[in-house]
Amino acid sequence: MEAFWISLVVIFVAELGDKSQLMALTFATRFKAGPVIAGITIATTAVHLASVALGGAIGQALPTRAITLVAAVAFFGFALWTLRGDELTSEEASKAQKVKRNALIAVTVAFFLSELGDKTMLATITLATQHDWLGTWIGSTVGMVAADALAIAVGRLLGRHLPEKVIRYGAAAGFALFGVLLLVQAL
Repeated sequence: MEAFWISLVVIFVAELGDKSQLMALTFATRFKAGPVIAGITIATTAVHLASVALGGAIGQALPTRAITLVAAVAFFGFALWTLRGDELTSEEASKAQKVKRNALIAVTVAFFLSELGDKTMLATITLATQHDWLGTWIGSTVGMVAADALAIAVGRLLGRHLPEKVIRYGAAAGFALFGVLLLVQAL
C-alpha cells in the first residue's frame, strides 16, 4: 500500500505542468472529457506497466544503496526538468487539433507516444526500483490520470489562465524534496 500512495503523489506532482496536461487540455477542448480521460487511462496503464517492469528488473540487479543514490540524483534532475517547463510543440498541438474521427483512439495513441521517455515514465521506473511493482503501477497510473483529469476540469472552468509558474515551482520543489529524502536515506 505504501508503494501505491508514494507513486500516486510523486506522479501526480510530476504531471503538474507537464506537456501531457497541456495535451489533455487541448483534446478536452475538442472532445468530451470521458473519451479523453479513457484514452489517457489506457495509454498510461500500458506505459507505466512497462516502466515498472523495467524498474523492477533494475531494482533486482543493483544494490539498494546505489539505487537510492541514483534515484536521489534522478529526482533532482526531475526538479530541474520541471523548472525548465514543458510546452506542446506546434506539431503536437496541430496533431491534437486535426483529429476528428475517433477521440478514444486518437487520445490513446497520442498519450502513449508522448509518454515514452517522459519524466513521469522515468519517475515510475525510478519508483519501481524501490517499491513493489503492483502498487507502483496502480499508484502511478492513478496519479497521472488524476492530474490530467484535474487539468481538464480546471481548464474548462478557468480557460487557459492557469498559474503555470506556481504549479511548476511547486512540482519542482516536490521533486527536490523527494531527492533530499532519498539522499538522506542512502547516506
